[in-house]
Formats: sequence, structure tokens, C-alpha cells
Amino acid sequence: MLRGKKILVGITGGIASYKAADVVSRLRKQGATVYVAMTKGATEFIAPLTLRTLSGHPVYVEMFEEPKVWNVEHIALAEAVDAVLVAPATANLLAKMTVGLADDFLSTVLLATKAPIFVAPAMNHNMYHHPTTQENLKRLQERSVRILGPATGFQACGTDGDGRMSEPQDLVEALQSFFATSGLLAGKKALVTAGGTQEPLDPVRYLGNRSSGRMGFAVAEALREAGAETILVSAPNELPTPPGVRRIAVMTAEEMHAAVMDEFAHMDIVVKAAAVADYRPLANAEQKIKKDGSSLTLELVPTPDILAECGKKKERQFLVGFAAETEKLYEHAQAKMQRKNVDMLVANDVTKPGAGFGSPTNIVSLLFPNGKKIDLPQMNKLDVARRLVQEIAERLSEKE
Repeated sequence: MLRGKKILVGITGGIASYKAADVVSRLRKQGATVYVAMTKGATEFIAPLTLRTLSGHPVYVEMFEEPKVWNVEHIALAEAVDAVLVAPATANLLAKMTVGLADDFLSTVLLATKAPIFVAPAMNHNMYHHPTTQENLKRLQERSVRILGPATGFQACGTDGDGRMSEPQDLVEALQSFFATSGLLAGKKALVTAGGTQEPLDPVRYLGNRSSGRMGFAVAEALREAGAETILVSAPNELPTPPGVRRIAVMTAEEMHAAVMDEFAHMDIVVKAAAVADYRPLANAEQKIKKDGSSLTLELVPTPDILAECGKKKERQFLVGFAAETEKLYEHAQAKMQRKNVDMLVANDVTKPGAGFGSPTNIVSLLFPNGKKIDLPQMNKLDVARRLVQEIAERLSEKE
């Protein structure tokens, strides 16, 4: 997936700088053309000669040194590359990116490029969790910068926690996944639902579930990466909207149903990843229900079955459903796939460690009406989503 791609690896000053040598080496082995830009701080940890030898190209450090080729180098490089990977990305570099500061070669290229930017944060655990760093990461994500990691473990400063740079193999695989799906769904329109709906009981209480919305948000991000014009219909949560995705906020199953039906006819792809309440209270109390020591009986009524209605109405749409089960995974998933008339069903056992609600990872099986089943290993949810996109693209082309 990386053969022929031009990748700029940016290296900033931190103990993890030595890992950049492995990143550059792995990228070249995958067939990529690799350029390297270093901050002065990075040269204190690893010599430019090492990176020049591994990349096969001059290493850029000084903004005003004699040009290696006759052009405005930071602009030419910014326009030439297919992607930029900053590994490690220090808190200082992330802060400069957030405010648009361009005071050295690397930060200037980052401001000038239109290529996708990936950053691999690496810093002390406390620095990573500082509110300023977290706010900077959030703002960068909103501007389509892709955050890789960080990993968790022992740090050079002697602490233990998240803040370690992701391993070189993981960073290279992230670039491979990105280019594997990039452009696959160009010109297509996609709709994704995410999160757990909330059904009001009174002004302060509601019936809900444990869904975090992470899987649906990851699917929306992966569809957008693949070039699809993507709409995300989301139940309440605080996750940042994926770059380039239009978000429609809803609360209840009724509201989600209305939003999906408004857009359904115009969509090529619909992915129903939301955990929609099956029932809602018949009555929503106008005032807070008071505890008086007696038992409380609630009468519940069914909510609209959004996936089933989409299955009945679909014509050219490729419809994907999700099944979160606690027992008899394949038996229940197969039945749901037939009952809802979907083109692909993503099934997972939420009782498994690493696959439940709120987990950053998932363990899923992909089921198809022809009986084919693909079992995926435990992966982070964005990698799962990118794999889903590959399957969707392949089968959508077959339908056409």
C-alpha cells in the first residue's frame, strides 16, 4: 500500500527520537520514498547522518541553510509528499501546530502542506494529561490531523502510564491502512449512526445503555478517509466529530429514526452502529419523580426499528447492521441478519474483554447473507472500521 508513496517523517526532540530510525527503515522496506525533517532538539538524540543513510535523502533541519536543491524547500517538500508522519511528536510541537506557529523547518512544512498529517505523541504521562495538551489534541483532530497513540508502559523518566510513542510497526500499519482505503469510496454518500439513545423518564432521568459511540465514530472517520461524503447521526456523547464528517445530534430513538429516514434515500451506504433503545417509557413525567418508599412500575412501549425499516426500503443502498450479543453470538447474529435484510452484519460478544462497551478495542465477526463469515482479531476500533470499509467497498462494487 505504501509503494511509490512519498512520506515525510518529522522528528522532534524526545527520548523516543531513536525509534524514528526504525520507522524510516520500515517505510522504505514497504516501497515508500522517505524524507526526513528534524528539529534541532531531535538532533541531540539521534544524528541526522543516521536518518540520511536510512532514508537515502538529505535530512532537513535548518530553515536558512544552503538549499540542497534550488527551490523554496519547505514549500516544495510540503507540496510533494503524500503524507506527513511526526514521530515522536512532543507536547511543544503539538502546541505549535495548534496555534499555527512556524519557527523552524518542520513546523513550517506542517503549516504549508495539504497532505494528510499523522502525529505520534510522546511525552511524560503528566504532560500528556495536562488540560492544555488534551485541548491541543482535540483541536488538531478537529482540523483533520490524525492522532496515533500514545501507547502505555514504562517511560524513560521512571513513570508508568500512557505517553509512550506508539511502536514503529503500529505507525507504519496505520499509514498502510489509511492508503488501503483512501479513495475507495470517492463519490459515495454514507450515513452512520452511533452511540446509545436516551429515552426520558422525567426531566432528570432517562433509560439508556452503556454504548460509548466509539465504534460508530470510528466507522464514520474511516468512511470519510475512503472519500465518502459522510453523515454521522449521533446520540449524546462528548466524542469529537471526525474530520470532514457532518454530525446530526439526536437524543431518542424517535429522533434518530427521523434523522435517518430524512437522509436514507440519498445514501449509498448506511451503517447502523448505534445502540438504539428497544423500548421507551409510555409516559414522560413533567416533574422529577420523587422517591416515596413504594415500588415504581414503568410501562414501556416499543421504539421504531430503524434497521428493519431501512432493510425494507433499501434499493441500491448497502446496509450494514451491528449485533452486540451476550450469548449465542452467531445464532442470534444470523437470525438478525435475515430478519433485518442487511448486506453485512458486524457481530461481537460484549462480555469478552477488549470487546465491550467503552473499550478502545473490539473483537468482531463479519457475517454475510451468502453464509461467509470473517473473524477479525482484537483490534483498535479505527482499524476495525477501516477493515469494514474495505469489505463494504469490495461488495458495493459487486452490487453495481
